[in-house]
Amino acid sequence: MNTFQIFRSASFLLTAVLFSSCCTQNAIVAHRGAWKKNNLPENSIASLRHAIDLKLPGSEFDVWRTADDSLVINHDAHYNKLLIEKTNYADLIKFKLSNGEKLPTLYEYISEGIKNNKHTLLVCEIKPSEISKERGHKTGVAAVETIKKLKADKNTCYISFDYDILKQIRAIDPKTSLQYLEGNKSPKEVKADKINGVDYHYSVFKKHPEWIKEAKDNKVILNAWTVNEAADMDWIIENKFDYITTNEPELLKERKEIKK
Repeated sequence: MNTFQIFRSASFLLTAVLFSSCCTQNAIVAHRGAWKKNNLPENSIASLRHAIDLKLPGSEFDVWRTADDSLVINHDAHYNKLLIEKTNYADLIKFKLSNGEKLPTLYEYISEGIKNNKHTLLVCEIKPSEISKERGHKTGVAAVETIKKLKADKNTCYISFDYDILKQIRAIDPKTSLQYLEGNKSPKEVKADKINGVDYHYSVFKKHPEWIKEAKDNKVILNAWTVNEAADMDWIIENKFDYITTNEPELLKERKEIKK
């Protein structure tokens, strides 16, 4: 087996372990990277690197497509009061992040995310387009193509509030892990559409506690966002979710230790 084959095999095993609901419990996903404690910009390469340095099981980030079809990492639809989908990338990067970084492209972000990283899965949120459903679908496809080009597909999973974006990704990639964010479908419903997990706000699971058992019985991944308070963390830990997405990964580590 050559070096490339070994790397691909290791990457596949990483994904299989991290995103198999039978093999994980209360694994920490840093929401927009590990940014808060050290006052790093959200969704920056620095916050991604810090999540990797902390050896967290996952680090989440958000993808938009610019007017000139660049894929960029940012949570909000606007960047420096400019609507990303209607602005060219060259105009966006005139404004730096608070630590001096430029707004990263998906290519740059993923390239950094696979360096010296054997433990942190890249959790890619495809943002629904505010222009049209079709545009959002194309953004999803373009993101998958970029990630495959970088040979990072085994280290990446996809999440979205747009159910059809996830179905579109499934149509072009039968193996990648997908999780739905909106909170309006049962675990059985998402499984029927070959979506691997439900990644809902924790309040959804408090409203529908039966979905916790339903997910476990149907081997649907359980993830909750964005869990920042100790009491909410404790409730999720006690219910043995697969993943907990948080802005407070250091606090969540402490709560997990206390709950052992």
